[in-house]
Amino acid sequence: MIKKAADFIKQKLKSENPDTAIILGSGLSGFAAMLKNKSAVAYKDIPDFPQSTVSGHKGELIRGFIGDKEVICLNGRFHLYEGHEPSVIAKVIHILKELGVKRLIVTNAAGSLQTTLPPGTLMLIKDHINFSGKNPLVGKNDDNYGPRFPSMNNAYTPKLRQKCREIAQKQQLELAEGVYLMVLGPNFETSAEVRAFGRLGADAVGMSTVPEVIAAAHCSMEILGISVITNYAAGLVDNTPSHQETLEEADKASARLTALLTEFITGEE
Repeated sequence: MIKKAADFIKQKLKSENPDTAIILGSGLSGFAAMLKNKSAVAYKDIPDFPQSTVSGHKGELIRGFIGDKEVICLNGRFHLYEGHEPSVIAKVIHILKELGVKRLIVTNAAGSLQTTLPPGTLMLIKDHINFSGKNPLVGKNDDNYGPRFPSMNNAYTPKLRQKCREIAQKQQLELAEGVYLMVLGPNFETSAEVRAFGRLGADAVGMSTVPEVIAAAHCSMEILGISVITNYAAGLVDNTPSHQETLEEADKASARLTALLTEFITGEE
């Protein structure tokens, strides 16, 4: 099933050497508009491919170029709260692996757990806490993709984070760095949970990203993760988080994120 989907994508999009894949979070589809010579296929048309149902996720796979670099862009991701099994997310990563992807960039919209991380901040993810209770590697292991017990040490590749920091400094772009905590969702967190997550060492909270990262690390991919901080989590300030706020703040930050990722992809290794 995985190879069938990968073969369909290669033929449909005429994909040849997509070294990098990018998963776009809520409200961050602006990056896809920057791709040149692009072709796209809807998720619904790919054999055995899951569907994205959340507002702000278009549900299409795009092949295009940033400079002379071919990239695969997933314009819309899959959340466990939509009812997807975690193994479905692993399957998507395995399809990317079959396409030749060696480097995965994951982006998301996240809530701040620290008053020092206001909405609009770009946060480089240095580590994560999986508080969802779910794991995409549960079940029979496929040794073709990775070992039964993969390490998550430095899952977010240090050299990619360093490169990203250097580009941000060059662009005079403020770039924070912190720990991302994943909850299952779909409800926003309570004030008590927000306080607890901060004490656990997390800086931002969201409902995605971690399953993709676990599966990609299992496949020995290099990984870069960036959160767009779109709101303060409940209790930090007098506010009520909403998905509309998430989309609006992500849209505001989209240009800065696009500039950062464009130079990251086209820059020398």
